[in-house]
Amino acid sequence: MQLIIVESPTKAQTLARFLGNGYSVEATRGHVMDLPKSELGIDTAKDFAPTYVPVEKSKDAVELIKKEAKKAEKIFLATDPDREGEAIAAHVKEIVGNSKTVRIVFHEITKDAVEEAIGAPRDIDHNLVDAQIARRVLDRLVGYKLSPLLWRKVRRGLSAGRVQTVAVRLIVEKEREIKKFKSEEYWEITVEVKGKGAKPFAVKLAKIGDKPATVKNAAEAKTIVADLDKSKYKVDDIVKKEVVKNPYAPFTTSTMTQAGARIFGWSAKRTMSIAQHLYEQGLITYHRTDSAHIAEGAVKKLRDYIKSEYGENYLPPSPRLYKTTSKVAQEAHEAIRPTNIGADFKSKSKYAKDEETLYGLIWKRFVACQMSSSVYDETTIDVAAKKNVGKTAADYLLRTTGQTMKFDGWRKVLPAGKVAEEDTVVLPEVEKDEALQLIKVNPLQKFTEPPARFNEASLIKTLEKLGIGRPSTYAPIISTIQIRNYVEKDEGKFTPTTIGVAVNDFLMEHFPDVFDYQFTAEMEDSLDKIADGKAEWTGPIKKFWSPFAKTLEIVEKGSKRVKIEVEKLGKKCPKCTEGELVIRIGRFGKFISCSRFPDCDYTEKYIEKVGMKCPKCEKGDVIVKKTFKGKKFYGCSRYPDCDFASWRNPKQEKTQNIADKSN
Repeated sequence: MQLIIVESPTKAQTLARFLGNGYSVEATRGHVMDLPKSELGIDTAKDFAPTYVPVEKSKDAVELIKKEAKKAEKIFLATDPDREGEAIAAHVKEIVGNSKTVRIVFHEITKDAVEEAIGAPRDIDHNLVDAQIARRVLDRLVGYKLSPLLWRKVRRGLSAGRVQTVAVRLIVEKEREIKKFKSEEYWEITVEVKGKGAKPFAVKLAKIGDKPATVKNAAEAKTIVADLDKSKYKVDDIVKKEVVKNPYAPFTTSTMTQAGARIFGWSAKRTMSIAQHLYEQGLITYHRTDSAHIAEGAVKKLRDYIKSEYGENYLPPSPRLYKTTSKVAQEAHEAIRPTNIGADFKSKSKYAKDEETLYGLIWKRFVACQMSSSVYDETTIDVAAKKNVGKTAADYLLRTTGQTMKFDGWRKVLPAGKVAEEDTVVLPEVEKDEALQLIKVNPLQKFTEPPARFNEASLIKTLEKLGIGRPSTYAPIISTIQIRNYVEKDEGKFTPTTIGVAVNDFLMEHFPDVFDYQFTAEMEDSLDKIADGKAEWTGPIKKFWSPFAKTLEIVEKGSKRVKIEVEKLGKKCPKCTEGELVIRIGRFGKFISCSRFPDCDYTEKYIEKVGMKCPKCEKGDVIVKKTFKGKKFYGCSRYPDCDFASWRNPKQEKTQNIADKSN
């Protein structure tokens, strides 16, 4: 009997389905050894030697593995193909203590991939293990040394993380950028005109004389509108060209989680959880990857499939190659793709709806990435407006662009979705110098908008662009900063809490180098060098620790306690009558307390109102609530007498509807 050891029970079940009776498959259920929870577990005086202890939740699994290992002729360590998986494999080998142990790696749980891996076993890659140790030690040093400092200087119960704090910093800085932003008025002017044909079309003001059009206020807009009402119009120029659009690269972890957030409104954690299930069931390749590479065999099968299903027109002459754009791309993984391109996934009712949805998106993205380009005919029409007919230059130039699809190509599989209308904007046929009839001038007042707050998709994209984090860390980073109440998510956008701002400002004042964007990215590069065998794992730790430890001492002795800003409610405390009621943030979110705390311990539940009556019963107030999982929604204060509930803020929807009607 041969023993195969994996991490997940589901993965073990999938392997057992296609391996013969000569194999036994057991799961570790995650890490089997880790640093202790109640102490640092790192000897800073002895080259940062870590002390590993058994993981409590995996004890039963380890005992079963040890029992099966004694009976096994050969033991295959088949944990996940990344640094975490390599570290788990190393610990299992240490526990089993068996010379019959070898390491195998596969990026998809299919019969062919597993058999190929079994036929090419290797030793534990200690470079990858060292890179994992370095990251774990570094994160432990930062967390265990900074967290007690935050308890003493900011508030009890706080904690800091090397990468999570950088994510909070991004959100805090974005919020300050938004608050500093000063909105400026501008006007957008469009004109409806009509040529010989029956269909009118709209053109937008592009130039005033020979300068780009900038209309700053109502007075300027009024003058221009008056001119345009008196002007004569003609077609000044027509430019037609063919536009070719290439398909997107196949999914990486970053782009998949961004797509999940953008298209389905899913959190990164939810997307990764669904992908984990798909991977463990053998339906997709490994889902923690920053590579856009596709295996040669998979490309060949896909090209055959495209030719068979869609025809030769949809198959480019040669395979498409995609470059990995991530600055911190690690091991040579593949992009995320289906393991069997021809599998009829939807007919298998045992899969959950979310799994079908994500699998369908992965399938479409993968198929589209090797298809022919989509082709469009694009037409740009310039219209000249002149107050006086003659040889003088036009007073105003207006422009419109239309696009019609000529050949769908990869869009046949991956339609444009929400922007589908933008792919087909048909303009009427007109001729150069053709006179046009004015129908209507439409001036529209607008205001410049502040930068958009981060949502999950844009935050992940920014972290990846900065070279911060790993495919396996995006979801935990975003979950952690919300669990710690450093940020809140409202309508899908992140805003920092007062605690998040206080912690960020304290850490940036005293530890600017540790949470510098470039420093964090360079640390990732250092970990890459360890994984590649180009550096010892203790090198980056030693370089980091000495100045960090000195700063800790200085801050501990010399810094003042931080005062967290609180929102005052303008009401006296009903218990002591001296203090004022304020909103604070605790472990479980916002609550109301007395400003004289701890001298006065009065507290009450915080109910956030949106400022409108319930649209259903018209008696209660619309208030913000949370599900058991912490997801925000809107409901009626009279529940259960009124069961109104909405994921979207009804006040904002009402305002939007009024604005739409006024336009």
